[in-house]
Amino acid sequence: MTTSNNRRSGGISVETAHIFPIIKKWLYSEKDIFLRELVSNAADAVTKYKRLVSLGEIEDTDENGYRITVKVDKVAGTLTVSDNGIGMTEDEVTRYLGNIALSGALDFINKYEGEKDSSNSTGIIGHFGLGFYSAFMVADTVEVVTKSYTGTPAVRWVCNADGSYEFFDGDREERGTDIILHITEDELAYLGAYKLREMLDKYCSFMPTEIYFEDVTEEDEPAENTDEAADEPAAPAPINDVSPLWQKAPSECTDEDYKDFYRKVFHDFREPLFHIHINADYPLNFKGILYFPRLGNEYESIEGQVKLYYNQVFVADNIKEVIPDYLLMLKGVLDCPELPLNVSRSYLQNNTYVSKVSAHIVKKVCDKLNSLCDTDRETYEGVWDSIRTFVEYACMRDRKFYDRIKDSLLFKLTDGKYVTVDEYFKPADEIQETAEKAERIMYYTSDPEGQAQYISLFEAEGIRVAVLDKLIDSQFVQMYENYVGKDENAVKFLRIDADVAAALTKDGEAAESQALTDLYRKVSGNETLEVKYAALKDETVPAMLTVSEQSRRMEEMMRMYSMQSGMDGMPATPVAYTMTVNTASPLTERMIPLCDTDPAKAELLATQVYRLCLLSQRRLTAEELKTFLADSFDLLGQI
Repeated sequence: MTTSNNRRSGGISVETAHIFPIIKKWLYSEKDIFLRELVSNAADAVTKYKRLVSLGEIEDTDENGYRITVKVDKVAGTLTVSDNGIGMTEDEVTRYLGNIALSGALDFINKYEGEKDSSNSTGIIGHFGLGFYSAFMVADTVEVVTKSYTGTPAVRWVCNADGSYEFFDGDREERGTDIILHITEDELAYLGAYKLREMLDKYCSFMPTEIYFEDVTEEDEPAENTDEAADEPAAPAPINDVSPLWQKAPSECTDEDYKDFYRKVFHDFREPLFHIHINADYPLNFKGILYFPRLGNEYESIEGQVKLYYNQVFVADNIKEVIPDYLLMLKGVLDCPELPLNVSRSYLQNNTYVSKVSAHIVKKVCDKLNSLCDTDRETYEGVWDSIRTFVEYACMRDRKFYDRIKDSLLFKLTDGKYVTVDEYFKPADEIQETAEKAERIMYYTSDPEGQAQYISLFEAEGIRVAVLDKLIDSQFVQMYENYVGKDENAVKFLRIDADVAAALTKDGEAAESQALTDLYRKVSGNETLEVKYAALKDETVPAMLTVSEQSRRMEEMMRMYSMQSGMDGMPATPVAYTMTVNTASPLTERMIPLCDTDPAKAELLATQVYRLCLLSQRRLTAEELKTFLADSFDLLGQI
């Protein structure tokens, strides 16, 4: 370094012919990040000074408080970041700004020099310690005017885009640092007040030092309204919140605080279903607030948004690696000081700390759900319909999640009540039949309207019916049965049209009729149709058509597979129906002798009964509907 008349010059001690083009070229997609880096450095300078004060090494004489100011001057073409932190001496400027520590930098340069695609270089700032030099992505000259807290003279350091720099005497009176960026012609957009406010809001909303924004150009313009110009100007307000909600203890926060924070961060006018405040100490050391968002309908996008921070500095907008895939609907913020300020996806995917954070989040979600179920059942039931699909999917994806949450899984009944599995099999007033309790069979409906007749049969006998009407439910009940196994707590799920429950039939044997069996097989067009006979307690139902649970599950699984694989045109799996004839029905009693005395009328009645039973299972085809209507009119004409 050479000196002459208070002017000192030198060069950055790195191969600048290589590194400065790298800064400008390969960080293009992350260009906005330069402002975060500079403001973060300013916040660090303030933090260092406050630390020295707390240690008693210096006396705090700052009456105006600590602050960072971001100032734009469109006329001068400059953007300035100022702080009243610790400041630097000339030697410190040379040491910290005159040398770029690049571990493996030349390997990076050799690997990517000449490449056109910069997508692989995302995050280079954090990897190579170039935080301050990110300023050269938008500036061709950077000035640093700084005065150390030690009282040494202020210095002015000017660095050009080729890496050469000069020192001058500085004119700063107070301790602290001004970083002045002379924006290049290609990047004049960074002199726009709206864009800068947007960047500060994204990256600096929760930094620990108050940040103020000034637009010098705007201040110089005269006010149009003379009365307003005469008014006292309002005191400037910081653009950030230095004490974000996640830094506080949960006992210090109200429900309204959590809702306000949610609206502020995610701009969602709908209140979240509930929140989870995380304050993990050693060894994880991270904080955050997570929300279950409220969705408008089941078809709305369920992708959430978890913002990652590092000591209140924004790092990334949606880090999926920190949240298990089955909880990606969550929204919230996580502050993880154990992570570097600039992280890469590969770093997160292979980091042990991240995996432990993810596991802790799962535990906290389960704890919250269990707590709501145990201590605030009314609120829990109120949100269950909104979170049920997510919880079921999480149980299917992670056995540990299921093991933690199994006692808080709710099932909604057709009467609108919610029960756990144990509550279903242990109802008040001995509602459930003893035989059914012993088998631990949970009856459910997947279509409360279409299966209304079956529901009425079960409810008439005091058997409660759960509603499992989501696409995921068939897989969930299969998983549940497998998880529980065959111990004393084994549970079997049966759809109400899967079999004729013993509780629906009268005692004793039911007389069979081969002639009626043959007739039902004929009108169904299925010579192998299984026909059973039972005396139902409800005598108004002449017959029921059922499909075995396993057969139907297989059919649904194959249909879902064909949809996912894009093979919608593949043949459907045949459904094996079982016809249960109610021998207690007066219509059945009439039909049996008609098989011999009036076969035509018996066939007409059998056709009607079969079609009515089929309607309870599925929609009729066009030909089936046409025949059904014609036969119905014919039958009405005979009355």
